[in-house]
Amino acid sequence: MAAVFACQRDSGFTRCLRAVSWSFFLSILFLAPLSLLAQGGPPLLTDDPGTPGSNNWEINLGYTVDRRSTGNSYETPILDMNYGWGDRVQLKYEMPYVYADKSNSSLVSGPGNSKLGVKIRFLQNEKHDFNISTYPQLEITNTENSVRRDLAEEGPLFLLPLEFTKKIGPVDVDLEVGRWFTQEKDYWISGLAFGHQATRHLEVLAEVYSDGNPDGQRNNTFDFGGRYRLSRNALFIFMAGRSFSPPSSGQSQLIGYFGMQFQLGRHLRDDPAQAPVEAPRQKLSMRR
Repeated sequence: MAAVFACQRDSGFTRCLRAVSWSFFLSILFLAPLSLLAQGGPPLLTDDPGTPGSNNWEINLGYTVDRRSTGNSYETPILDMNYGWGDRVQLKYEMPYVYADKSNSSLVSGPGNSKLGVKIRFLQNEKHDFNISTYPQLEITNTENSVRRDLAEEGPLFLLPLEFTKKIGPVDVDLEVGRWFTQEKDYWISGLAFGHQATRHLEVLAEVYSDGNPDGQRNNTFDFGGRYRLSRNALFIFMAGRSFSPPSSGQSQLIGYFGMQFQLGRHLRDDPAQAPVEAPRQKLSMRR
């Protein structure tokens, strides 16, 4: 599996796209014989161009963890609501409750920022199995108290990403690259996601991901997870991973997502064993 190259802020847009392109090429080269079927979105960090479908709902209730040598942060519950406005547009609202303990300090908690998003799949080429979307997301501050206690970043913040899915033979690869615009310094995100339908009920997942923060520090991680269909409308979704770097780097030594996904709408089949294991295409953000 190819690692995602960090798109540093001072490297320029052209260099960033070149790095991501090499990651995309190497991933296909090594993973083509594995018959993978990729699905982005929770529990993964990488998103893809998929949407719920017209008048359908996809709702996630989750728990996340991000453990580092400098402190730990947790989000629970996370309410992540997604609505299909037509076949190519998705509306999103997300709100977490955050817990954090920094080094040599007690646990503090409070509401995190709210996130509003609109995903638009503007290119859908069924002949060549190639799709592209954009997914602008606005993050707004709920309480200044959470900002003062380092539970949330000062808003507003704005994410402008592009998502790509290309099917090559039996392989689907999800690629996402985007830029966060913040109150301080802007930074890039990038990710690659892969999946395999192991059984009719279980999809196994893997990804590599890179993001940063306004201080210029990057977090380069890999993880594995899955989605298990419990019933016609409910799935258990899970993921765990860590940074490529040692604890001294200050990067994540454990990241995880565990929760339930509820799919509501007319897109589900009558037979739960035949229902597609798809997730709302939202991206978990671990930027603290």
